[in-house]
Amino acid sequence: MGMIGNLKSFITNARHILYVSYKPGNDRFRRTAKIIIFGIVIIGLLGFVIAIIVSLLVYGNLSFV
Repeated sequence: MGMIGNLKSFITNARHILYVSYKPGNDRFRRTAKIIIFGIVIIGLLGFVIAIIVSLLVYGNLSFV
């Protein structure tokens, strides 16, 4: 399978993905956005807590944060 065959396969796969995909409704979109925002906040808080702990262990005060 040459470059042309790979390109045809890619186009076929891309058409299939566009055919089976759909636009989510308002309620589903809002629920997904809330879950994503919640995850970002949790990861940010976890990183902040780890930074505070490392700062206290290494420097002995909160000058790093």
